[in-house]
Amino acid sequence: MNGVHDMGGFQDFGPVRPEPGAPPFHHAWERRVLGLTLAMGATGAWNIDQSRAARESLPPALYLSGGYYRIWMEAMGVLLQERGLATAGELREGRMQVVPGEVRRVLRAQDVGNALARGTPVERTPAAPALFKPGDRVRTREWNPPGHTRLPRYCRGKPGTIARVHGFHVFADAHALGQEAAHWLYNVRFEARDLWGEHTTAGAVHVDCWEPYLCA
Repeated sequence: MNGVHDMGGFQDFGPVRPEPGAPPFHHAWERRVLGLTLAMGATGAWNIDQSRAARESLPPALYLSGGYYRIWMEAMGVLLQERGLATAGELREGRMQVVPGEVRRVLRAQDVGNALARGTPVERTPAAPALFKPGDRVRTREWNPPGHTRLPRYCRGKPGTIARVHGFHVFADAHALGQEAAHWLYNVRFEARDLWGEHTTAGAVHVDCWEPYLCA
């Protein structure tokens, strides 16, 4: 999907300014949003790519002004309503108004550390040989999908070189639709001048690309 969230390579958004020594959270509510996000993700009500797609669906003005954890919070509200786990009134007033929906799993406090360390494996058994190998010249497809994609706009329709084959992984674009599909995943090196023209001061950019993103 094309939206304001895909701002990689855009000009006029200002520099990225790291905050050395900054605390993990600037406000107490941000800590709670992270906790809720982890707890709800563990229920299996949605997957990580569906959560990313929900964040991308937010109104542009909210996305640009909301800040990192505000975006997470607003997107979680969208997902909760879509799945019948909360109503707009409950989210607005902060209290339960109807009988809560059931979830498949519950993440207990004592299990959080092990769950985060274990993660969720995304590598699958290959269904076919990889089409490309390191050193192969490729080009990304020029497409504008209506849903979630991990192919940034700035490198669509651009030439690149396969730098590494990561393996056969869950395909994010399909996963965001709730579908189980997997494809070969590659690290592709793009020369900066091919992305932004001769006046760039960058050297090269590496982007992870699934096989459906690429052509010879």
